[in-house]
Amino acid sequence: MAERVDSRGLSCPQPVINAHKKMKQMGSGAIEVIVDTTTSRDNVTRMATKEGWGVETREEGEDILLVLTK
Repeated sequence: MAERVDSRGLSCPQPVINAHKKMKQMGSGAIEVIVDTTTSRDNVTRMATKEGWGVETREEGEDILLVLTK
């Protein structure tokens, strides 16, 4: 099961920091990052891609779910 990072309601760069912290902690696997702005989506996606993680994006109502995998 994927680890989950809920960053709804947080302004950048906090969602990026939260996701990066979990990525370093896990090293590999699957992480679900929940954000609520397109800016957070874009910034987390950019950071994860640079770190070598795959990113799948899904819209879930008002929220955006990013599934990071490595």
